Amino acid sequence: MNTDPASERAPLPQALGAPARGRVLLLAPHADDDVLGAGGTCALHVRQGDPVHVLVAYDGLEGDPEHRHRPHELCLLRQREARAGGAHLGLTNYEFLGYPEGHLPGPDELLTAARRLSERVRALGVDTLYCPWVGEHHLDHHVLARATRLALALAGFRGRAWGYEVWTPLVATLVVDITPVFEQKRAALAEHASQFAYRDIAHNGLAIAAQRAIYLTPEARYGEAFAPLGEPFGTDRELLRR
Repeated sequence: MNTDPASERAPLPQALGAPARGRVLLLAPHADDDVLGAGGTCALHVRQGDPVHVLVAYDGLEGDPEHRHRPHELCLLRQREARAGGAHLGLTNYEFLGYPEGHLPGPDELLTAARRLSERVRALGVDTLYCPWVGEHHLDHHVLARATRLALALAGFRGRAWGYEVWTPLVATLVVDITPVFEQKRAALAEHASQFAYRDIAHNGLAIAAQRAIYLTPEARYGEAFAPLGEPFGTDRELLRR
């Protein structure tokens, strides 16, 4: 029996002024999650010369609940917003998979998506991967995390796989100081005008960056938090035997 009440405290995360060097894959469920989750960290990667490839998984059509745009036009609009936002961060390599949003895939569908992702991980020679953490409440974010964990297992990935937060705060293992690039992150998010029509995503999405700075130096103002993405669990692990 554990009799030490202090053992239930969250661990103190590692604080970094710059991310680890290497080739980066940034996985985003939707256009704008790339900016919110790890946009500042990936801007720092770009500054230090690391190649960054951004892969957006879903088509983004649920981001227009009042149907102000035709579906095809909205899909193209959100891709343009993603590229325009990424340009503020130095991100130029975008890939859009176009999966439909808002559903829980069955085992076969999840495994097929994981195999597709594993091929991209191998082809890109990824050293560091960023993806939503598996505890995200948003269904699309959670599903992408599960598919990515499967993909990394299938690819035999031996690099660094970090989960980031968008909707749901995580218990941080790593916090990166993004103070030098925070205004770039703010400008990148402002490009996603289609989403500001429904929610102030800057107010909602950027506030946590200030709180994360509590783990950094006194001079730091903003941070991005990460936790290990982890491995497939439960029934997902069983898919690896197929």
